[in-house]
Order: sequence, then C-alpha cells, then structure tokens
Amino acid sequence: MKNILKFLFAIIAVFSLTAVGNAFGASGGESVTMAVTTVALPVKNELAEREMLKQLRYEHTWVSEIRSKQSWVNNDIIKIPKRGAAPAVLINNTNYPIVKNERDDSHVVVSLHKFDTENTVVTDDELYALPYEKVSDVQMQHRETLEDETMEYGIWGLAPLENDEPENQFVLESTGESDGTGRLKLQTKDLRNLQAKMNKAGISKKGRILVLCDDHVSDLLEEDRKFYTQYHNHPEGAISNKYYGFKVYEDSTTPEYDDTTLQRLPYGSATPGRKSSVVFHKGSTAKAAGTIKRFARMSSDDPENRENTIGFRLYHIIVAYGVEGSAAIISGKA
Repeated sequence: MKNILKFLFAIIAVFSLTAVGNAFGASGGESVTMAVTTVALPVKNELAEREMLKQLRYEHTWVSEIRSKQSWVNNDIIKIPKRGAAPAVLINNTNYPIVKNERDDSHVVVSLHKFDTENTVVTDDELYALPYEKVSDVQMQHRETLEDETMEYGIWGLAPLENDEPENQFVLESTGESDGTGRLKLQTKDLRNLQAKMNKAGISKKGRILVLCDDHVSDLLEEDRKFYTQYHNHPEGAISNKYYGFKVYEDSTTPEYDDTTLQRLPYGSATPGRKSSVVFHKGSTAKAAGTIKRFARMSSDDPENRENTIGFRLYHIIVAYGVEGSAAIISGKA
C-alpha cells in the first residue's frame, strides 16, 4: 500500500511541475528534471515523450501547411485512403433512371520512418557545476534535431524522382543567365512555365506550395522587385501567400539532382548534384507522428562513470498521395 501511495504522489509531483514548465526547457522548465529526480524513471520518460510530441510543431515552416493525419496511424503504420472513380456529370439529362455506380475505395499502407538520435551523456559533475539544468537543454536539442531531420527527409520524399509528366511529376531546369559559375539563374519565366504545365495537367490551383532553395531565393531577389519587397517585409513563415500561383517558403535542405540524368539523388548522398526548389500540393500531402520513446539511464545506475545518458526514437512521416503530383526546378547549366 505504501509503495502505491508513493507512486501516486510521484505522478502528482510530475504533473504539478509540468504546469510550471516542461521537460524541454520552456519557460520555467529548466528545473523540472532536477526536481523530479526521485520520481521513477518510467514516469519521467513518459513525461519527456509527451512533451517531445507536443512540441513537434514545425512552426513558421512549409510543414505547417500539411494536414496532420494522426487518425490514419496505427502501430507506426499509416493507412492512406484512396478514392475510387469520380462520378460522371450529366448535362441537360433527359434519360431516366440515372445510372447508379458504386465507388470502390481502397487504402495504401505505408510504414512510418524511424528516426533515432545518438545518445548524449551528461555527467553528475557537469550538473553540479553548471548554472542551468543541462538535461532539459539536451532534451530540447534532441527535439530540435529530430524536427530538422524529419523536415529534410520530408522535402526529399515529396520531390519527384524524375520528370514524368503523365504522372504529374515535373522536373524543369532554370533558364536564366549564368551566375558566373556555369549555373543558370532561376527567373520568373521558369515559374510561369511550371504554372502552365500544372494548369494543363488539371492540378488544382489552390494549395500549391513552393519551397525555394537558397540559390533560387537569391536569383528572384535580384530579378523581381516585387519578390524583393515581399521577402524583406514578410513575418515569420511564408515569403509570399500568392506568387505566380504558389505560396512560397524557403529551405536550405531541399534535395539535389544528378548532374546528367536529372534524377533525384539518394537521401544523404555524398555525390554533388544540382540544387532544387520543390513544389508540392498540400491537398494531397499528409504528415503524422507515431511512437516516440526516450531511452535514458540515470547516473545512479552507472556507478563507474556517474553519467546520465539520453537518446530518443521517433516514428514519423511526411508523404504525398492522390493525383496532384509534385515538381522540382533544378538549376540549369550554361
């Protein structure tokens, strides 16, 4: 009975401290981990995992445009619904009864990607000497790193593998003047060309998101005064809400394409390629997080080294589905 009461008091202590601050170093949160050192490790793990999931917000980035589909996830697998055939439309019909058809829906099942952080060690000597709570700061850094990595992997996955216009996969080259290194600059004409291709393919005009790489941002700043003004006056988030039919963001981690074949290079490839800007349609894109787990060993369980060891594992996905397709504009060569 005493053990049960101790456990209940420990849980109450954790959630009382959460009201003051969280385990990731938010306002007042730096003291949480130190204050709950007497709480059972599984309880602290659960608190840290909940905070990690709650703070994966991707605020002010292109990821914030994508709908979260947590209801589609079960056991770290996402089940994406696939619509059946759309009904035909009858104009000035005089034939009755009207034909009836069933719509056969299906699902595409995809496993979430597993992201593991390398472990970080914090010694008891550090905790004694430092004027701040390092364990909370380390956990916040793990969350930020996972957020960055899932974004980079996500934009790589949304970019088309190669040009395949029948499948609404477009890969175009920029056609502007040389920047002096043999790279052709992106110009607004290239965006208008891509816009025309997507219009011709019948892709919905609402929901097109353009993620510009650094080189292409610089090109447009130089060419287009309107873009320059929008760039320097925009708040955090999108550069422009409507620029040649696209809502525009920037990202330094867009994928690279093979110099010769113009195919997307594998993720993390050491082969140098051509940088790209990526277009996706938010109406046919989903994001979801699955299991998140903190792996921890406290210094009290490591008498030889007296070190606290912390790492995280996150199951996550950013995935395109449907018929809206995607596009990439890669830097052309002089």
